[in-house]
Amino acid sequence: MKITKLVLLFNYKKILLGCIVSILFFIFSFQVDSYYLKLFLRGFSILIILNIIASLVASYILYDKSDLYELNDLKGIIDWDKIENAVLIHASFDPLSQRLEEKYSQLNLTVCDIYGNRHEHESGIEVSKKMFPPNPKEIRISPDKLPFDDGSQDIILAVTALHEVLDHDKRVLFFKEAKRVLKKGGLIIVSEQFRDTTNFIFFNIGAFHFLSWKQWKSSIAPSGLKIIENKKVTLFANTLIIKNHSD
Repeated sequence: MKITKLVLLFNYKKILLGCIVSILFFIFSFQVDSYYLKLFLRGFSILIILNIIASLVASYILYDKSDLYELNDLKGIIDWDKIENAVLIHASFDPLSQRLEEKYSQLNLTVCDIYGNRHEHESGIEVSKKMFPPNPKEIRISPDKLPFDDGSQDIILAVTALHEVLDHDKRVLFFKEAKRVLKKGGLIIVSEQFRDTTNFIFFNIGAFHFLSWKQWKSSIAPSGLKIIENKKVTLFANTLIIKNHSD
């Protein structure tokens, strides 16, 4: 429940607003004479509450119960024993680096916080950092300029981070930079919720927070990197396996 609690913390204003609107619609339904309008107002108020509950249940399934922050589902894709240099990119929220360092002690892991992401100044960020303390080796980066030598990294991990790069051109530059710093055959693992039908059903307008499959492809294609697999992580998220085939 730890991450779901953070979802509540980051979104409590929206949740509270939804509850207030629902209550107002329900109260107003007693003031109207039209049977059909009364039915509509009460039905709509119930739908608002159901949508809030559905979004929290979906968040719990994705963030606390799935493999999203475990990466166990990648064992057939990543041979961790052969990984020397790895980069983990996050957006002011890092539940993953400590787990990786505990499981793979040989890993030379560089943890990067995207500079200028929209979470930096949110009130809940301090609470999230208490739950998941920043890695002491963490550095802050601009996503369009990665501070690594050419061909130096075996893998780049970006779990629920790159959708925070709001500018399309910066995302394009990120993937070009990723290609530059990856070794031949190196991988990028991008795990994200997509702006798709399922997320619209469960998260309503919150799905606009995410990128569509088309947007991800248009961000990656100019770099010359290849998407070799698109794996589902529950109904609500996808993991893109992206490979650097060039010399």
